[in-house]
Amino acid sequence: MTPTPRKKTVVAHSVRNDAPQHEVQTNKALARWLAQILGFKFGGSYNPQKHRDRDLYLLPTQTIVGAAHAHELGIKGPDDLWGGYVEHDFICTKAISHGLRSHQAHAPQGWSPLFSERVRNVVLDGLSVFAFDDARPAAEHLLYSGPIRLKPIHACAGRGQEVIKSLDAFDEILARPEAEKLFREGVVLEQDLSEVITRSVGQSFIGDKVLSYCGDQYLTEDALGEDVYGGSNLLVVQGGYEALLALDLPDDVRLAIEQAQVFDNAANEAYPRFYASRRNYDIAQGLDSNGKTRSGVLEQSWRMGGASSAEVAALQSFVNDPTMRAIRVSSVETYIDQPLPADAIEVYRGPAENSEFLLKYVTVKSYDG
Repeated sequence: MTPTPRKKTVVAHSVRNDAPQHEVQTNKALARWLAQILGFKFGGSYNPQKHRDRDLYLLPTQTIVGAAHAHELGIKGPDDLWGGYVEHDFICTKAISHGLRSHQAHAPQGWSPLFSERVRNVVLDGLSVFAFDDARPAAEHLLYSGPIRLKPIHACAGRGQEVIKSLDAFDEILARPEAEKLFREGVVLEQDLSEVITRSVGQSFIGDKVLSYCGDQYLTEDALGEDVYGGSNLLVVQGGYEALLALDLPDDVRLAIEQAQVFDNAANEAYPRFYASRRNYDIAQGLDSNGKTRSGVLEQSWRMGGASSAEVAALQSFVNDPTMRAIRVSSVETYIDQPLPADAIEVYRGPAENSEFLLKYVTVKSYDG
């Protein structure tokens, strides 16, 4: 007889102690939803005393960093979480998308030059900087080709980014009191595009299901008037990327999927101890300063992200109807207090980190009507 597989307890895990309420509550809502879909028990938020020696399936808000942290949580591999694991912090940030200015530039422990070599043709022009002294030479090199975008590697949802059009403007940034700390913690300098569409491409491996998807994301204004993540529209299939590419897709979407695959394979090769059961990639497509069309992977998300609620909704749909080929799902985040649209699934309603109000919800539509 085949042994009955042990049922895990699904647990939400807010990795950051200072995580905002909307992140914590969204994490718990998705963990509860996943537990219901998988037929597992929902164990609430992770508690070291309560959950020690339990067979857990974790939904962490951040990529798990370091063998000690993974061991503490009981994570041995990708079947133990919906998210990812890396040995060093920088690996799960924007930093790995680009190489260093030279072999003399400062690199963090564990840095792999192989990764930037493998992805050179599927990312935008850019450099990663980990030291104040390396910043100006990197900016000078890139500004010859046009405006650049400064991106702190730990920032998310587009926050903290600045567009720089001249070396004088960059020198003003270097003169700021916080500049030394900014560059020491890590910054990506990357060519700035106009008329940008941001594609989302990814895969989720949950239980015995493999979901692959493509789509686009869009921005919205938060309460401070800053452009931040506003949602994702995804087309999701059951199966690998070959099942996704078998659909009738526009050429620019196919290009984004192919670029994401190169990036994903490079991570496996350059950082062999890395693993992830959620692999999401953002691809920017737009015009460079010469009006030439460019497409490149911006960054990876091996953790719960803005599109995660849409992925769970897709999983629910495929569990409900295993014969379904594909589904269209959307995640929405709005800072305007409003009633929930008809047929939408509410994920979170309440205060946000930089606003008094944030509403998150999901909608589901058939692929072919």
